[in-house]
Amino acid sequence: MSVNITYFVHGTTTDNEKDISSGWYDVELSDLGVRQSTELRDKIKDKKFDVVFCSDLKRATNSTRLAFEGLAPIIPDQRLRECNYGEYNAKPSEVVEPMCEKLLDERFPGGESYEDVKARISDFLDFLKANYDGKSVAIVAHKAPQLALDVLLKGKTWEQAFAEDWRKTRSWQPGWDYILN
Repeated sequence: MSVNITYFVHGTTTDNEKDISSGWYDVELSDLGVRQSTELRDKIKDKKFDVVFCSDLKRATNSTRLAFEGLAPIIPDQRLRECNYGEYNAKPSEVVEPMCEKLLDERFPGGESYEDVKARISDFLDFLKANYDGKSVAIVAHKAPQLALDVLLKGKTWEQAFAEDWRKTRSWQPGWDYILN
């Protein structure tokens, strides 16, 4: 059996609109992000999920509530948080983004590395396999966990995951599918 995962990213935040990389800084959705999350509900109306997991940061929990409330149980999980940029949480994206691709094994000062994120996501996937085998699961979270899924479940290198990231290729879609065997 397998777990069918559909991954969604949270709506646009006030930090996104100011080109700030939030990391673990707990920022609100912008008006656009609220609209995106509400519109997502209509875009996924034909999909059925047994459970929806989301990051416990409010941009993800609010997006999840707006898109999924009443459709499936919603469970926040800290393992789905964005990368902790440490001293660089809530700093300009022009500073943080280039660092992300370089700090794969090395931690952000006072934070974590992308390998740390991968370990969190691997632990979460083990939990899913043990508890939701044969189920359809939605996840609402951030960039780093999605890239970690690309590495863990699609066999990409970190370099490939970053290069092919929808944010760079401008190829957003209402959900990305993954299979956990």
